[in-house]
Order: sequence, then C-alpha cells, then structure tokens
Amino acid sequence: MPSIVRLADYRPSDYLIDRVALDVRLHPTETRITATLALRPNPAGEPGAPLILDGDELTLLAIALDGQPTGPGAIEVTPRSLTLHQPPQRPFVLEIATQVNPSANTKLMGLYRSNGVYCTQCEADGFRRITYFLDRPDVMAVYTTRIEAERSEAPVLLGNGNPVEHGVAGLTRHYAVWHDPHPKPAYLFALVGGHLGRVASRFTTMEGRDVEIAVYVEPGKEDRAGFALDAVARSMAWDERSFGRAYDLDVFNVVAVSDFNMGAMENKGLNIFNDKYVLASPDTATDADYANIEAIIAHEYFHNWSGNRVTCRDWFQLCLKEGLTVFRDQEFSSDERSRPVHRIAEVRTLRARQFPEDAGPLAHPVRPQAYREINNFYTATVYEKGAEIVRMLRTLLGPETFRRGMDRYFATCDGTAATVEDFLAAFAAESGRDLTAFARWYAQAGTPTVSVTGTHDPAAQTYTLAFRQGLPRVATEATAGAAREPLVIPVALGLVAQGGGQGGGGQGGDGRGSGGHVAGASERVRDGVFVLEAAEDSLVFTGVAAAPVPSLFRGFSAPVKVEHALTRDERLTLLAHDADAFNRWQAAQSLAMEVLAGRARAGAPLADEAGPDGTALTAALATFLDAEALADPAFAALVLTLPGEQEVAQTIAAEVDPDAIWRARQTLRRQLGRDLGPRLLALRDALAEPPGAPFSPDAASAGRRALRNAALDLVAAADPEQGTALALTQLDAATTMTDRLAALASVSLVPGAAREAALARFAETYRHEPLVLDKWFALQAMIPEAGTLDRVRGLMRHPAFSLGNPNRVRSLVASFSLNNPTQFHRPDGAGYDLTAEVVLALDGKNPQVAARLLTAFNTWRMVEGGRRRKAEEALSRVATAPGLSPDVSDIAGRSLAPVE
Repeated sequence: MPSIVRLADYRPSDYLIDRVALDVRLHPTETRITATLALRPNPAGEPGAPLILDGDELTLLAIALDGQPTGPGAIEVTPRSLTLHQPPQRPFVLEIATQVNPSANTKLMGLYRSNGVYCTQCEADGFRRITYFLDRPDVMAVYTTRIEAERSEAPVLLGNGNPVEHGVAGLTRHYAVWHDPHPKPAYLFALVGGHLGRVASRFTTMEGRDVEIAVYVEPGKEDRAGFALDAVARSMAWDERSFGRAYDLDVFNVVAVSDFNMGAMENKGLNIFNDKYVLASPDTATDADYANIEAIIAHEYFHNWSGNRVTCRDWFQLCLKEGLTVFRDQEFSSDERSRPVHRIAEVRTLRARQFPEDAGPLAHPVRPQAYREINNFYTATVYEKGAEIVRMLRTLLGPETFRRGMDRYFATCDGTAATVEDFLAAFAAESGRDLTAFARWYAQAGTPTVSVTGTHDPAAQTYTLAFRQGLPRVATEATAGAAREPLVIPVALGLVAQGGGQGGGGQGGDGRGSGGHVAGASERVRDGVFVLEAAEDSLVFTGVAAAPVPSLFRGFSAPVKVEHALTRDERLTLLAHDADAFNRWQAAQSLAMEVLAGRARAGAPLADEAGPDGTALTAALATFLDAEALADPAFAALVLTLPGEQEVAQTIAAEVDPDAIWRARQTLRRQLGRDLGPRLLALRDALAEPPGAPFSPDAASAGRRALRNAALDLVAAADPEQGTALALTQLDAATTMTDRLAALASVSLVPGAAREAALARFAETYRHEPLVLDKWFALQAMIPEAGTLDRVRGLMRHPAFSLGNPNRVRSLVASFSLNNPTQFHRPDGAGYDLTAEVVLALDGKNPQVAARLLTAFNTWRMVEGGRRRKAEEALSRVATAPGLSPDVSDIAGRSLAPVE
C-alpha cells in the first residue's frame, strides 16, 4: 500500500521554477521532449538541499546544467525521480531531454495518443510522465511550448496560452509555438496534436479584449459542436456579470477526445474534454446531455479564475478550486435554467453520491488531513459537499458581502497558490465575522444530523422549535483523530399554516403568498435564516395563534439529514402550500420514503396491490398534477419521481436487502401508475410536440419531455403491456434522443421478444455512434433481472466494447455496479465477483478508472450478512492481488479497514 501523505507535513519546495521552455517532437512511439527550466533556490526552502525532480516511466536522454553536461555522480535517476545532488545556490538553468511512448500510454496520464490524436492529461501528477519536474501545484512558472509533428499526422497543433509562431520544419514536418504569460503549475500544462475539425466564434470581454473561441472535434462532427461553442460564450458573459471575472488570453480552445479518464480538464486556455461533454445533436444527445455539456463547459471555463489564476497550494486544498467552481457552475446553470428545478437536481446528486460516501469506509473531510493516492480524492465530498460549504457561506454573509469577499479573494490571491485559510480570510475581512467555527465544515467528515421538535403553546401563542445537531463518528484512516465539534448550520425556514392559510406570519414563515411578522423571532431569524451554532438551541416565535407546520432548510440550506417527526397531514400541507419549491418536492419525497422504507424493512413481497400506506401520496399527487403539472412540467416530473433505491438503502442504513427495496419501489410505482393513469395519459397528450416542431434544448422544452417520459414510466409500471405499446410507438416516432432513449428504457424493463428486437434495432441504427452506444450499454446494464449479469458479460465481448476506453467501462460495468443494486448485490456474490474481475483486469492498464470502479463497494457494510460476506471476499481478492497500483490498493485497503 502506498505511503501516507499528510497535510501537517507540508513544507515549501526547496527550489522554484520561473520559466519553462518545452520543445516537444511528437512521434507515435518515440516522442522527444526537451525541457529547459530556469530554476532558483526558494528563500522559504532548505538552503543547499538537493534538487529532487519527479518522474514516472521516463527515458532520460540527456541533461545539462547551465549548458554543460553534468559530471559523474552529480545526478541520480530512479523510476520515480531525478536528483541533482549539489545544485547551484543561485539562479540556474537545467536542460533535460526525455523520451516517451504516447501510443503505449494506456493510463491516459501524461502524454498519450487517442484515435490518432496526441493529447495530455496532467492533473494531478501527470506532468512527471512527460519530463522530470517539480510536479506540485505550488511551483508556478511561465511556459513557452514548441510543438513539432508530421503535417500529415497532426495538422493541428495546440498549446497553452496564445499562439506565437508556426512554420515548416523540414520536408514533412511543421511546428507551432505557444506562450502562456500567466504563471501556472505543471498540472495545468496541455498540448494537442492531430486531425481535428474546428468551429469558432469571437467574444469581446468587458475589458475590450477580442477573444477567439474555438472548439475542436473529430472531423465530420463539427455540426455537433455548436452548442458547446455557444455555452463557452454564455459562460464568459455570465462570469463577467456575476463575479466580475474577464478572460485574459487572446484565444480559448476546447478539444474533444474520445479516450479521457475525467469529464474535462481546465488547462490554461486549452480545455480538453471527454467528447461526451462536447458533442450534441438532437438525434444523439438527450436533454440531460445538453444540460451536462452546458454545465461542464461552464465549470472548466470558470476554473480560469477559481483554479488557474488562483490555484491550490497543495492537493489537500483541492476543494478550494473544485468545490468553489462547482458552486459557480451550479449558479450558472440555475440562472440559465430553472433555479428550483436545478437545486433539486443538485441535492439529488449530493444524496445519491456524497451522503453514501460520507457514511462509508471512504469517508473523508472536504479538506483531508492525509491521503495515500491523490487521484482517489476527486470525490463527491470534495466537489459537491465543497460546493455546499460555499453556498452556506453566501447564505450566512448575504449575496453582497459574499461578492465582495470573492472579489477580495481573487485580488489578494491572483497568481498564487492559495489555501482554505486564504479563502475564508477574504470573507472574514469583508464581513467582519469570525469564521473559525465555520471552518469546521472543511475539517470534519460525516453528514450532520439535525433533530427538530416543534411545540405550540396556545395560551401564550408561542411556537418553539428545538434543534439538536449531531455528527456521526466516521472511523476511517482519513478521519482518524478528528474532533467532533458543533458546526455552523444555516437553517432557512418559515411557518406554514395548517391547511395552507396564514401561518402566524414570520420572516420567511408564510404560506404560499401570505406574510406577516413574528416579533419574538426577529433578532434570531434574519432574512429567513436561523443560524444553529451550538449542539442544542431553540427558537421561539410569538404571536402564533394556531400550531403551524415548520418549513425547515428551505432550498436545502445546509448539507444535513433532518429528523423531524412531521405527520402525514403536515407533509401534505407543505406539498400543497409551502412557498419553497424545494420543500414542496421534499414533502413528496418524504411521503414516498416513508412508504418505501417501511415496506422494505418488512421485506414485503411484490404484490399487485400497494396497500393503504400509499393512498395519501397518490391522492396528493393527483391534486398536484391537476393544479400545477402543466404550469411547470420539469418540477412536476421531479415530484412524480420516487426516491431511488440507493437513497432508500441509506435511510434503512443497516442489514439492507436490495431486493426488498426494489420490490417496495416497484409496487409503489405500480400503484401510482394505476391510480394516476388517466391523468398521466392526458398529460402525455397535452405535452406532445406538434408535428414538425423544431427541436430546442432549452429548459422549458426539456421539462415538457421530462414529464411526458415520467408519465410513461409510471403507466408502464402499472400496465406493462400498455406501457410497452406506448413506448414502441414513441420509439418509432421520436425525433429526439431524449424521447427515443426513454422509450427504449421502458421497453427494456419488460422481458420478451419485443425488448430484444428494440435493443437490436437501436444498436444497428447507431452502430457508428460511440456516445449513443454508451447509452445502449448502460441501459442494459441497469436491467434489474437475474439474467443481467450474463448479459453484461456478453456485452463485454461486443465489438464496440473496449476496456481501453473509459467511457465504455463506465457505461457498462460502472452502470451495473453503481446503478443496479439488486444485481450488483446479488445474494450469490456474482455481481461483486464481476466487478472485482474487471478492476483487476483494468488495474495494469488504467489504474484511475479501475480505482473509481472499485468505489462501488463503498456501501458493502450496509447490506445484510450473507451479501456482506460475499462483498468482503471479493474486496479481499482485489486487495491481496500481486502488483496492485497505488490507486486500487488505496481504495481496497480503506474499504476493508476495520471499523471502530
């Protein structure tokens, strides 16, 4: 297992690099890189220390110090480093020539070749696979890069920064020179070379800079790059309006490649994307794809300031760029689309990905104190929970003060490698508030629980809310020795009258459209927010004549679990009358969760009749649909969607039976489809696109499609025969991939010849569309049937499947292990075995993808004993396999570590 790196051990680099000149001679198997480094001793480092440069799988060709070859014994080269034992204690120049094989680089880190295109990925520590270097984020340099290649092989040559020069280099080769004037760490270096199509436009910044925006794609797919190109321009304009951040180069390039470990990478001026987050057309991309492209384009662009101009001092500060930038891209998407709908989507993602992570063996603080392999800390905790912390900070300070704090942070830290302390200091200075206690959010792992009780005193006309917060002790290596202190928790709240009338008034405490003032709470509730800072506290509202229904954590104002014993009628009141859209949705979710968790705990068999416990939910949804479905179809689709199987499992938390959860959910879906059937069919008709209507990916159009397809899902659950007929008709008539894939998903849940024929037709239609075939693979991997495991094994032999392509692995194997609980958690352990086999097969080729696939075992301790033993056996086989990568060894070791 790799050694532990600790935040407490951080110390500055002994040497700094001011300028880097790279000469890269591209070749499929023998690429030569000459790096000329202008170094100097760091005044904050250890005087006279040896210079130790990082390396990984490099062939050293030559080295010179100030233009002269190094003498005998002056250097030492190992597989992981190059050491200059006695570097000059003055500024000096080191020239290093290395050779790499891009075609053999299946790890997709450093410089590699994907479908004939040369590409780089250097975050977190891939630059050391290009040349020997101080590969750490707090060493920032100005880069000039000369790229040379065969014209016939790579007519397009792209680098960081601005183009400086290009020309011929002999009879068949050419070159391009790029210069980035902004100091950056090595992880932001990038180059691309190959045959690429191009679409471009121009943008003028608020400072008057004329910027050329270009998107490079596989030739012939330029018509699918227009939406991404437009998203770049909208992101630029939004960042100027919302954060005052203007772009700072003359060009901004986006490149789409098919083999990429991540979603995208924010390299300075040259963003490299997984092509699934760039390419879009109505026939190949769903509405979710369009929304993801928009969000991820924005995310990588926003990194230009929150990540590039201000980077992180060390990898423990990863949340400083990722959590902050996720918050920024969430705000962008909320402004571009529906803010309430997008907020619900954010929370669903957090609960599905981060809450389980926080509760399992891979739990860690948003800013970890230690790690073994940094690639394994690109997690939902760092990204999504990190974003929630920034959101809470804005809630506490208010939008104006928050904006001033952001301005101060960017101004103070521009061109530096910053820390969480630097970030919070900017807001403390602008607000005058002590944020020491708030900083605990960065240090303590686990999802807090806030227990709330409400008491009404009719004689005194007061209403008291008592709060108690608790943080579970998460016993993992990454959380060892961590303190458990009260957190600063903003509680956005209001009071809603029983039945939806006047709720006693209150700041933010009204029913929908009603208002009023609760005098006794004015000093503790500001702008509708109460701040819970102690382990226990209470809030008293005066002038409350009748017992209200409290609406708590409006807009999901803090990433917590709430324990509040509302009655069914009180939740129905919130669903019908709350002014907060999030809590209206949450009321429907909690009503459904009560039914699902109760039935799953009882292990109830699959039955035709759902029983009386679902009647109140179906009645409430009927009323909701009649009144509001057509007014906001996107919101209605979310209200109709039941909590997922994994969220139910988190609610049960121990001795989980995934089959019982599936049966409970299937039965409730059937009841909803039966009881709401006429309404759902009427909605489908009312929301149908007129023949010949032009396609639009805008939020309103996507919302109408979402509700039509949510209705189809429930109708099919109640009557598979009717649902299959409707789905096959939709499949044949669909003009968008959204409708086509939703119909195929519905058909896929009903065994028989119709399903297999539909799947075969889809595959044949899109046999030349890799991104669409990914959807086809994923859909089949998620079928909740005993035969799915054999289906997945068969699909792994499909000509379109390759373990070498991360998208294929994620679409098939990760969809099975992460999104098909009944089959991954099969009682016989075969689902675990399949996943473990693929992890071991991948580990030698692409450890990052293998390690992420292994995180599917994060919830193994929650399942019942028989499954638990099978999961542990599979994990142990991985952990004890010889020659494991640090990536997989780290995940396996932490997953199996004893629990306190």
